[in-house]
Amino acid sequence: MTIETKAYGQVEIDEKQIIEFPQGLFGFEALRRFALLDAHRQPFYWLQSLDRTKVAFVLLNPLLFRPDYTLDVPSEELATLEASDSEDLLVFCIVTIPVDQEHMTANLQGPVVINRKTREGRQLISNNPKWQVRHNIQEELARMRSDAC
Repeated sequence: MTIETKAYGQVEIDEKQIIEFPQGLFGFEALRRFALLDAHRQPFYWLQSLDRTKVAFVLLNPLLFRPDYTLDVPSEELATLEASDSEDLLVFCIVTIPVDQEHMTANLQGPVVINRKTREGRQLISNNPKWQVRHNIQEELARMRSDAC
């Protein structure tokens, strides 16, 4: 199937890349259908709205820069994804990239969680005050490197 994307123009995707968000994402509740794509720059992903081409999000696995990240969300909310095993879940954070691309931040407070089997997703809220809306990715990577030394 061919879709129109904000960053890459028309791209061919597999139906398995379509993710349904029954409640939308925070601030975009009316948008329910998205395509999960590999971004042209690894290790990022692109979550493209299929309802509105101009809406797309850059995603990243939070464990890449915060190996201590835990999904501290209410169990009843996580249960709505109906995952039989935690291995069925993909966990991402939404990345904000400013124009200068210097101070990218990641939202660890509002993780995007996708059941890879049902291809249904939700954006949840972490109960852990340690996870904030704006974690500076470069600072987190520098801290991770210094901790390893």
